[in-house]
Amino acid sequence: MAERKIVVVTGATGAQGGGLVRAILSDPEGGFAARALTRNPESDKARALAAAGAEVVQADLDDTESVRRAFDGAYGAFCVTNFFEHFSVDQEIAQARAMAEAAEAAGLEHVIWSTLEDTRRFMSLDDPRMPTLQGKYKVPHFDGKGEADDLFRRSGAPATILLTSAYWENLIYLGWEPQRMPDGTLALIIPIGEVKLPGIAAQDIGKCAYGVFREADGHVGKTLGISGEHLSGKEMAAALSKPLGEPVAYAPLSWDAYRALGFPGADDVGNMFQFMHDFHDEVRGARDPAVARRLNPELQTFAEWLDENGSRIPKH
Repeated sequence: MAERKIVVVTGATGAQGGGLVRAILSDPEGGFAARALTRNPESDKARALAAAGAEVVQADLDDTESVRRAFDGAYGAFCVTNFFEHFSVDQEIAQARAMAEAAEAAGLEHVIWSTLEDTRRFMSLDDPRMPTLQGKYKVPHFDGKGEADDLFRRSGAPATILLTSAYWENLIYLGWEPQRMPDGTLALIIPIGEVKLPGIAAQDIGKCAYGVFREADGHVGKTLGISGEHLSGKEMAAALSKPLGEPVAYAPLSWDAYRALGFPGADDVGNMFQFMHDFHDEVRGARDPAVARRLNPELQTFAEWLDENGSRIPKH
Protein backbone atom coordinates (compact mmCIF):
# COMPACT_ATOMS: atom_id res chain seq x y z
CA MET A 1 0.00 0.00 0.00
CA ALA A 2 1.23 3.51 -0.81
CA GLU A 3 2.45 5.70 2.02
CA ARG A 4 -0.45 7.16 3.93
CA LYS A 5 -1.27 10.84 3.68
CA ILE A 6 -0.88 12.48 7.08
CA VAL A 7 -3.77 14.73 8.10
CA VAL A 8 -3.06 17.10 10.97
CA VAL A 9 -6.16 17.39 13.14
CA THR A 10 -6.46 20.37 15.46
CA GLY A 11 -8.98 20.07 18.27
CA ALA A 12 -8.31 16.34 18.15
CA THR A 13 -9.62 15.69 21.66
CA GLY A 14 -12.72 17.82 21.00
CA ALA A 15 -15.98 17.19 19.21
CA GLN A 16 -15.20 17.93 15.57
CA GLY A 17 -11.54 16.94 15.48
CA GLY A 18 -12.17 13.80 17.48
CA GLY A 19 -14.78 12.74 14.95
CA LEU A 20 -12.29 13.15 12.12
CA VAL A 21 -9.53 11.24 13.91
CA ARG A 22 -11.90 8.35 14.58
CA ALA A 23 -13.12 8.40 10.96
CA ILE A 24 -9.56 8.12 9.68
CA LEU A 25 -8.64 5.37 12.13
CA SER A 26 -11.78 3.37 11.32
CA ASP A 27 -10.81 3.23 7.63
CA PRO A 28 -7.37 1.59 7.58
CA GLU A 29 -7.58 1.08 3.80
CA GLY A 30 -8.46 4.72 3.15
CA GLY A 31 -4.91 5.90 2.62
CA PHE A 32 -4.84 8.50 5.42
CA ALA A 33 -3.15 8.71 8.82
CA ALA A 34 -4.16 10.99 11.68
CA ARG A 35 -1.76 13.34 13.45
CA ALA A 36 -3.76 14.45 16.48
CA LEU A 37 -2.76 17.81 17.94
CA THR A 38 -3.37 18.47 21.62
CA ARG A 39 -1.99 20.76 24.28
CA ASN A 40 -1.71 17.82 26.68
CA PRO A 41 -0.63 14.49 25.17
CA GLU A 42 -0.94 12.90 28.62
CA SER A 43 -4.68 13.57 28.94
CA ASP A 44 -7.01 10.58 28.98
CA LYS A 45 -8.52 11.55 25.61
CA ALA A 46 -5.11 11.98 24.00
CA ARG A 47 -3.90 8.65 25.37
CA ALA A 48 -7.03 6.97 23.99
CA LEU A 49 -6.33 8.39 20.52
CA ALA A 50 -2.74 7.18 20.68
CA ALA A 51 -3.88 3.73 21.76
CA ALA A 52 -6.27 3.64 18.80
CA GLY A 53 -3.45 4.35 16.37
CA ALA A 54 -3.21 8.12 16.01
CA GLU A 55 0.08 9.99 16.09
CA VAL A 56 -0.40 12.35 19.04
CA VAL A 57 1.64 15.57 18.91
CA GLN A 58 1.84 18.39 21.44
CA ALA A 59 0.89 21.78 20.01
CA ASP A 60 -0.86 24.93 21.22
CA LEU A 61 -2.68 27.15 18.75
CA ASP A 62 -1.43 30.17 20.70
CA ASP A 63 2.18 29.01 20.12
CA THR A 64 2.87 29.67 16.44
CA GLU A 65 6.12 27.72 16.35
CA SER A 66 4.51 24.61 17.85
CA VAL A 67 1.85 24.75 15.14
CA ARG A 68 4.48 25.07 12.40
CA ARG A 69 6.37 22.06 13.74
CA ALA A 70 3.18 20.00 13.97
CA PHE A 71 2.17 20.77 10.36
CA ASP A 72 5.58 19.91 8.91
CA GLY A 73 5.63 16.88 6.64
CA ALA A 74 1.87 16.45 6.50
CA TYR A 75 -0.43 16.18 3.49
CA GLY A 76 -3.33 18.17 4.89
CA ALA A 77 -4.91 19.70 7.98
CA PHE A 78 -8.28 20.13 9.61
CA CYS A 79 -8.35 23.50 11.33
CA VAL A 80 -10.85 24.41 14.04
CA THR A 81 -10.93 26.84 16.96
CA ASN A 82 -12.92 26.93 20.19
CA PHE A 83 -14.11 30.48 20.91
CA PHE A 84 -15.80 29.46 24.15
CA GLU A 85 -12.48 28.52 25.75
CA HIS A 86 -11.50 32.20 25.93
CA PHE A 87 -14.34 34.37 24.46
CA SER A 88 -11.81 36.43 22.47
CA VAL A 89 -12.35 37.08 18.77
CA ASP A 90 -8.83 38.49 18.47
CA GLN A 91 -7.36 35.32 19.93
CA GLU A 92 -9.47 33.14 17.65
CA ILE A 93 -8.36 35.06 14.55
CA ALA A 94 -4.73 34.87 15.68
CA GLN A 95 -5.06 31.10 16.03
CA ALA A 96 -6.58 30.84 12.55
CA ARG A 97 -3.74 32.95 11.15
CA ALA A 98 -1.18 30.69 12.80
CA MET A 99 -2.76 27.62 11.19
CA ALA A 100 -3.14 29.21 7.75
CA GLU A 101 0.49 30.39 7.76
CA ALA A 102 1.74 27.03 9.03
CA ALA A 103 -0.20 25.25 6.28
CA GLU A 104 1.38 27.46 3.63
CA ALA A 105 4.87 27.11 5.11
CA ALA A 106 4.55 23.31 5.22
CA GLY A 107 3.31 23.15 1.63
CA LEU A 108 0.14 21.28 2.59
CA GLU A 109 -1.95 20.03 -0.32
CA HIS A 110 -5.38 20.44 1.31
CA VAL A 111 -6.69 22.33 4.33
CA ILE A 112 -10.22 22.29 5.73
CA TRP A 113 -11.25 25.31 7.81
CA SER A 114 -14.28 24.73 10.06
CA THR A 115 -16.20 27.99 10.15
CA LEU A 116 -19.45 29.94 10.53
CA GLU A 117 -20.88 33.05 8.90
CA ASP A 118 -19.57 36.53 9.54
CA THR A 119 -22.97 37.98 10.43
CA ARG A 120 -21.76 41.49 9.60
CA ARG A 121 -22.14 40.56 5.94
CA PHE A 122 -25.87 40.33 6.59
CA MET A 123 -26.43 43.34 8.85
CA SER A 124 -24.55 46.49 9.77
CA LEU A 125 -23.30 47.10 13.28
CA ASP A 126 -25.87 49.89 13.68
CA ASP A 127 -28.74 47.53 12.79
CA PRO A 128 -31.15 47.98 15.73
CA ARG A 129 -32.57 44.46 15.63
CA MET A 130 -29.93 43.15 18.01
CA PRO A 131 -27.23 44.70 20.19
CA THR A 132 -23.69 45.15 18.94
CA LEU A 133 -21.24 43.29 21.19
CA GLN A 134 -17.69 44.26 22.13
CA GLY A 135 -18.15 47.30 19.89
CA LYS A 136 -17.37 45.32 16.72
CA TYR A 137 -19.56 42.25 16.41
CA LYS A 138 -23.11 41.00 16.26
CA VAL A 139 -22.36 37.32 16.96
CA PRO A 140 -18.71 37.20 18.09
CA HIS A 141 -18.29 33.42 17.91
CA PHE A 142 -19.59 33.49 14.32
CA ASP A 143 -17.99 36.72 13.15
CA GLY A 144 -14.41 35.84 14.10
CA LYS A 145 -14.52 32.52 12.27
CA GLY A 146 -16.15 34.12 9.23
CA GLU A 147 -13.58 36.90 9.19
CA ALA A 148 -10.81 34.30 9.27
CA ASP A 149 -12.12 32.59 6.12
CA ASP A 150 -10.05 34.94 3.98
CA LEU A 151 -6.87 33.93 5.81
CA PHE A 152 -7.31 30.45 4.41
CA ARG A 153 -8.55 31.59 1.00
CA ARG A 154 -5.44 33.79 0.58
CA SER A 155 -3.08 31.13 1.90
CA GLY A 156 -0.90 29.27 -0.53
CA ALA A 157 -2.33 26.01 0.81
CA PRO A 158 -5.42 24.84 -1.13
CA ALA A 159 -8.42 25.13 1.18
CA THR A 160 -12.01 24.04 1.61
CA ILE A 161 -14.22 26.26 3.76
CA LEU A 162 -16.56 24.01 5.77
CA LEU A 163 -19.64 25.77 7.11
CA THR A 164 -20.90 23.81 10.12
CA SER A 165 -24.15 23.65 12.10
CA ALA A 166 -25.23 23.69 15.72
CA TYR A 167 -24.27 20.54 17.62
CA TRP A 168 -27.11 18.45 19.02
CA GLU A 169 -24.63 17.78 21.85
CA ASN A 170 -25.47 21.29 23.06
CA LEU A 171 -28.53 19.62 24.58
CA ILE A 172 -26.13 17.69 26.84
CA TYR A 173 -23.31 20.09 27.58
CA LEU A 174 -24.33 23.70 26.90
CA GLY A 175 -27.65 24.18 28.62
CA TRP A 176 -29.96 23.75 25.62
CA GLU A 177 -31.82 20.92 27.34
CA PRO A 178 -35.54 21.35 28.15
CA GLN A 179 -36.21 23.30 31.33
CA ARG A 180 -38.66 22.55 34.11
CA MET A 181 -41.45 25.13 34.07
CA PRO A 182 -43.22 26.49 37.18
CA ASP A 183 -46.17 24.17 36.49
CA GLY A 184 -43.83 21.13 36.49
CA THR A 185 -43.83 20.51 32.74
CA LEU A 186 -40.76 20.43 30.53
CA ALA A 187 -40.22 23.00 27.79
CA LEU A 188 -37.59 23.61 25.13
CA ILE A 189 -36.85 27.32 25.41
CA ILE A 190 -34.32 28.01 22.63
CA PRO A 191 -35.50 31.15 20.79
CA ILE A 192 -35.82 30.26 17.11
CA GLY A 193 -39.47 31.18 16.65
CA GLU A 194 -41.19 29.06 14.03
CA VAL A 195 -38.21 28.57 11.70
CA LYS A 196 -36.14 25.43 11.30
CA LEU A 197 -32.69 25.17 12.87
CA PRO A 198 -29.92 23.28 11.04
CA GLY A 199 -28.31 20.84 13.46
CA ILE A 200 -25.84 17.98 13.35
CA ALA A 201 -24.16 15.39 15.54
CA ALA A 202 -20.70 16.73 16.35
CA GLN A 203 -18.92 13.55 15.27
CA ASP A 204 -20.63 13.79 11.88
CA ILE A 205 -18.78 17.04 11.20
CA GLY A 206 -15.54 15.08 11.49
CA LYS A 207 -16.90 12.30 9.28
CA CYS A 208 -17.96 14.86 6.66
CA ALA A 209 -14.49 16.40 6.81
CA TYR A 210 -13.04 12.97 6.12
CA GLY A 211 -15.29 12.75 3.07
CA VAL A 212 -13.94 16.10 1.89
CA PHE A 213 -10.35 14.87 2.21
CA ARG A 214 -11.21 11.70 0.31
CA GLU A 215 -12.78 13.74 -2.53
CA ALA A 216 -10.23 16.55 -2.41
CA ASP A 217 -10.16 17.35 -6.12
CA GLY A 218 -13.83 18.29 -6.13
CA HIS A 219 -13.75 20.51 -3.04
CA VAL A 220 -10.53 22.53 -3.05
CA GLY A 221 -11.30 26.22 -3.31
CA LYS A 222 -14.97 25.75 -2.47
CA THR A 223 -17.27 26.46 0.45
CA LEU A 224 -19.42 23.56 1.66
CA GLY A 225 -22.23 23.77 4.19
CA ILE A 226 -23.34 20.72 6.15
CA SER A 227 -26.12 19.75 8.55
CA GLY A 228 -27.77 16.55 9.69
CA GLU A 229 -31.33 17.82 9.62
CA HIS A 230 -33.34 21.06 9.72
CA LEU A 231 -35.89 21.02 12.56
CA SER A 232 -38.31 23.47 14.11
CA GLY A 233 -38.49 23.99 17.85
CA LYS A 234 -41.76 22.08 17.93
CA GLU A 235 -40.25 19.15 16.05
CA MET A 236 -37.24 19.04 18.37
CA ALA A 237 -39.46 19.21 21.45
CA ALA A 238 -41.67 16.38 20.19
CA ALA A 239 -38.63 14.19 19.48
CA LEU A 240 -37.19 14.93 22.93
CA SER A 241 -40.33 13.65 24.63
CA LYS A 242 -39.39 10.02 23.93
CA PRO A 243 -35.94 9.83 25.58
CA LEU A 244 -36.96 12.12 28.44
CA GLY A 245 -40.01 10.00 29.19
CA GLU A 246 -42.52 12.84 29.38
CA PRO A 247 -44.04 15.45 27.09
CA VAL A 248 -41.80 18.35 26.10
CA ALA A 249 -43.44 21.56 24.89
CA TYR A 250 -41.83 24.26 22.81
CA ALA A 251 -41.95 27.53 24.74
CA PRO A 252 -39.17 29.75 23.40
CA LEU A 253 -37.85 32.69 25.36
CA SER A 254 -37.68 36.06 23.67
CA TRP A 255 -34.24 36.96 22.36
CA ASP A 256 -33.91 39.71 24.96
CA ALA A 257 -34.80 37.26 27.73
CA TYR A 258 -32.26 34.73 26.44
CA ARG A 259 -29.54 37.39 26.20
CA ALA A 260 -30.27 38.27 29.83
CA LEU A 261 -29.86 34.71 31.20
CA GLY A 262 -26.46 35.65 32.54
CA PHE A 263 -24.31 32.66 31.65
CA PRO A 264 -20.97 33.44 29.95
CA GLY A 265 -21.68 34.34 26.34
CA ALA A 266 -25.47 34.55 26.79
CA ASP A 267 -25.68 37.76 24.76
CA ASP A 268 -23.60 36.17 21.99
CA VAL A 269 -25.73 33.02 21.86
CA GLY A 270 -28.96 35.02 22.04
CA ASN A 271 -27.81 37.07 19.06
CA MET A 272 -26.91 33.84 17.27
CA PHE A 273 -30.43 32.48 17.64
CA GLN A 274 -31.88 35.77 16.41
CA PHE A 275 -29.51 35.77 13.43
CA MET A 276 -30.55 32.23 12.51
CA HIS A 277 -34.18 33.29 12.78
CA ASP A 278 -33.97 36.60 10.92
CA PHE A 279 -31.83 35.16 8.14
CA HIS A 280 -33.22 31.65 8.16
CA ASP A 281 -33.43 31.32 4.37
CA GLU A 282 -29.73 32.10 4.02
CA VAL A 283 -28.70 29.97 7.00
CA ARG A 284 -30.68 26.92 5.89
CA GLY A 285 -29.87 27.40 2.21
CA ALA A 286 -26.15 27.25 2.94
CA ARG A 287 -26.42 23.91 4.79
CA ASP A 288 -27.80 21.05 2.73
CA PRO A 289 -28.19 17.70 4.53
CA ALA A 290 -27.88 16.01 1.14
CA VAL A 291 -24.33 17.37 0.81
CA ALA A 292 -23.46 16.06 4.26
CA ARG A 293 -24.99 12.64 3.52
CA ARG A 294 -23.01 12.28 0.32
CA LEU A 295 -19.80 13.06 2.19
CA ASN A 296 -20.82 10.86 5.12
CA PRO A 297 -23.32 8.09 4.28
CA GLU A 298 -23.62 7.32 8.02
CA LEU A 299 -25.01 10.82 8.73
CA GLN A 300 -27.40 10.71 11.70
CA THR A 301 -30.85 12.20 11.87
CA PHE A 302 -31.93 13.86 15.11
CA ALA A 303 -34.04 10.83 16.01
CA GLU A 304 -31.09 8.50 15.43
CA TRP A 305 -28.84 10.73 17.52
CA LEU A 306 -31.43 10.75 20.31
CA ASP A 307 -31.67 6.95 20.27
CA GLU A 308 -27.96 6.82 21.10
CA ASN A 309 -27.58 9.93 23.25
CA GLY A 310 -30.99 10.88 24.62
CA SER A 311 -30.32 9.32 28.02
CA ARG A 312 -27.38 11.73 28.48
CA ILE A 313 -29.56 14.85 28.22
CA PRO A 314 -29.99 16.40 31.68
CA LYS A 315 -33.48 16.23 33.10
CA HIS A 316 -34.17 18.70 35.86
